[in-house]
Amino acid sequence: MWAAAHGQIAVVEFLLQNGADPHLLAKGRESALSLACSKGYTDIVKMLIDCGVDVNEYDWNGGTPLLYAVHGNHVRCVEILLESGADPTMESDSGFNAMDMAVAMGHRNVQQVIEGHLLKLLMGIRE
Repeated sequence: MWAAAHGQIAVVEFLLQNGADPHLLAKGRESALSLACSKGYTDIVKMLIDCGVDVNEYDWNGGTPLLYAVHGNHVRCVEILLESGADPTMESDSGFNAMDMAVAMGHRNVQQVIEGHLLKLLMGIRE
């Protein structure tokens, strides 16, 4: 769903309301959720999650929506994904998990969000 990759909120909403499958992969074999996360389109991310898209699904490029959001330094997308059950320990094909990537790329705010989420998990606090 290329509309998700280009921030076309109204088009994504129209397509979903008219039966478009949010689970289909794009030409480059990325999921609509991964494409939206890579650009930081939080409204589209929420729409797709509400449609039941798997927040932990790997795409053919070896990434997850969370890894794309971290790579793009999209703090709010990272928060939404973690709140929706994204697993921050899943690794890319290159062996980086979300925290590794945030640290390596110098995305301090994203790193803090992930740290806070992991601490809550360790302490048994549900979000």
